[in-house]
Amino acid sequence: MARGDLTDAQWAVLEPLLPNGKKLGRPPTWARRQLIDGIRFRVRTGIPWRDLPRA
Repeated sequence: MARGDLTDAQWAVLEPLLPNGKKLGRPPTWARRQLIDGIRFRVRTGIPWRDLPRA
């Protein structure tokens, strides 16, 4: 877990609030937690999407 990522306690509160997908199509490339952490990092730092570090 990197600095600024959601803690397990924060994720336990947030995860039930996210909508469930319909499971159609290909499987997701990224875990939901990674996506949320990436979005939070982008908003916090203001860097362009293409400059996000690979997980």
